[in-house]
Amino acid sequence: MTIIDNAVYVDGVRTATPHNLEQTFEMLAEHGGMAWIGLYRPTKEEMAAVAQEFGLHELAVEDAVSAHQRPKLERYDHNLFTVLRPARYLDETETVEFGELHVFTGPNFVVTIRHAETGGVARVRKRLEERPDLLRHGPEAVLYALLDQVVDDYAPVVAGLENDIDEIEDQLFSGDSAVSRRIYELAREVIQFQRAIHPLPDMMVLLEKGFEKYGVDIELQRSLRDVEDHVQRVISRANSFRDLLQNALTLDGTLTANRQNEASAAQNEQVKKISSWAAILFAPSFVAGVYGMNFDHMPELHWEFGYPLAVGLMFGAALLMYVIFKRKGWL
Repeated sequence: MTIIDNAVYVDGVRTATPHNLEQTFEMLAEHGGMAWIGLYRPTKEEMAAVAQEFGLHELAVEDAVSAHQRPKLERYDHNLFTVLRPARYLDETETVEFGELHVFTGPNFVVTIRHAETGGVARVRKRLEERPDLLRHGPEAVLYALLDQVVDDYAPVVAGLENDIDEIEDQLFSGDSAVSRRIYELAREVIQFQRAIHPLPDMMVLLEKGFEKYGVDIELQRSLRDVEDHVQRVISRANSFRDLLQNALTLDGTLTANRQNEASAAQNEQVKKISSWAAILFAPSFVAGVYGMNFDHMPELHWEFGYPLAVGLMFGAALLMYVIFKRKGWL
């Protein structure tokens, strides 16, 4: 059974907890009040029964059953269809896990449909049942409370992302080769988070446009504007996270290039030293190689100072090249 909670409220107080939808519809017709039906991944048949009773638009019902919707708010005559994306941050995997909450609200009913394992709706119901003065304002109070809960649950997500970005900033200068992948993956989570929150301000504007037409209580209006302020702060933080990660990725590329240049420079210095010593050793080897050929027509071979001259020539050439390379800074 996909019905999570099912209640009828009169003047802000739960007066009945029907066992099935048929009883809910009967009690609502007999005693009035407001029905709040909580569903979890309902079947087409269950949604068809709800849609027929409350006159839900077929397009909205189709979206509610199929899920995978972006946040939005659509008005069908006196009914509203709202899609929200609750989120929580998983620090172990550094990912943002998104749920999906669909809310149908009408003159005397609220239907909440969850497509993920989240407890936000239950918390909102419990809180509102403890505040009959607020719940008696009807479906608008429930919708605004759900919006407030979803936005409040974004705060731990923001904190988790901010903590990981701080760690990345420390990791950047440690030379960790894994930081590039971590930046990219975290940036992907931030983008997904932005997609969940960026439609919210436009949704708030649409709700505000209905304040006067539908006679929304002044306290509820203030509550919605407070939620709107929180949304703007969350959006601002998410935008700053994306900028920080983009800058971090650029900085990581620069630091990696610098490390490669430093390694290349160090390698060049080693090549210079090796080449210098090779040249120094080549000079005496060349002289020794020439004299090692034992040609007959080499007068200095029979000269008294021929051997000392050859040895001196080898050492002199090596010393001269050593001095030259030393002055050039190759040694």
